[in-house]
Amino acid sequence: MIVVSTGCPAGIGPEISVAAASAQPEGCVLVGELATLRAAAECIGVQPDRLQLLGSAQSRDIAVLEAGPKLSAADRRPSRPTHRSGAAQLSYIDFAYDLVKATPGAALVTAPVSKSVIARSGAPGAQRFLGHTEWLQRRDGASRSTMCFASSRLATALVTTHLPLSRVPRALDADRVADTTIALAELLLQLKRRKLHLAVCSLNPHAGESELLGSEEARAIVPGIEAARLRLPRSVRISGPIGAETAFRKAWAGLYQGVVAMYHDQATIPMKLVAFGRAVNITWGLSVVRTSVDHGTGYDIAWKGEADARGLHSAMRMARRLVGAK
Repeated sequence: MIVVSTGCPAGIGPEISVAAASAQPEGCVLVGELATLRAAAECIGVQPDRLQLLGSAQSRDIAVLEAGPKLSAADRRPSRPTHRSGAAQLSYIDFAYDLVKATPGAALVTAPVSKSVIARSGAPGAQRFLGHTEWLQRRDGASRSTMCFASSRLATALVTTHLPLSRVPRALDADRVADTTIALAELLLQLKRRKLHLAVCSLNPHAGESELLGSEEARAIVPGIEAARLRLPRSVRISGPIGAETAFRKAWAGLYQGVVAMYHDQATIPMKLVAFGRAVNITWGLSVVRTSVDHGTGYDIAWKGEADARGLHSAMRMARRLVGAK
């Protein structure tokens, strides 16, 4: 079973969720509000009556698990989310996670949400919401989770995630670098990449230039690489610290199968340049499989029938692949 939390009602989440599910409805459940999802279906040319509540859906129907508060048309007005739609999208994540956790062989796929709208929604605990990765780690009780992105040609993992750039240097330590490197290796091995060569990025230009441009490489990144080498099989090679511009360029050319990045945009800028809409966001380290799209809420095109669902298709395929590998 693929369980999809359908994202922000004022964004493209409902449209791409219905579009993806309509192509492969069997074994797929959408978590959201039935009225919103039927409106999205009408918007993209899918018969609204195909969406039926879970338990009454037939084989060609799209099953919906209703969650969250009832929404008005104002709550799903394009690009103008309300506090109610903020609380709704958080409840979709929680209900979807709970269903996956209770269903052996199920996987969680998430449509994009607005972090700021959720955080300001007034929903219980919402003020702590920084993103799916951090929220699901707490819900899951996992000791650590890693944000990864994977496409057919390039994979990357992030040592820090949704953190202000000014706080990244202090957040880096050897344990984080090692754990992230190991997580990326585990993901790629599960995806059947047998011979691995990983690159670990530096934080500073030119890998710190022998500490002339910063000490984070010597203090955290080099010890983290050494620790990862001790914990991984010899078949996994690790190079670094390497300047990010070199690491990603050589990875795209095929020299490295994965790149460990120190902060959010160090990973997402190159991934979106070369694989936007095809890369899949994977949260590694949870007790369940969770994947997502590599883009945001698309408020500028929401509810116009223009949203491209291929990214969600890719996330669903990756989720099935990871469940099968497990």
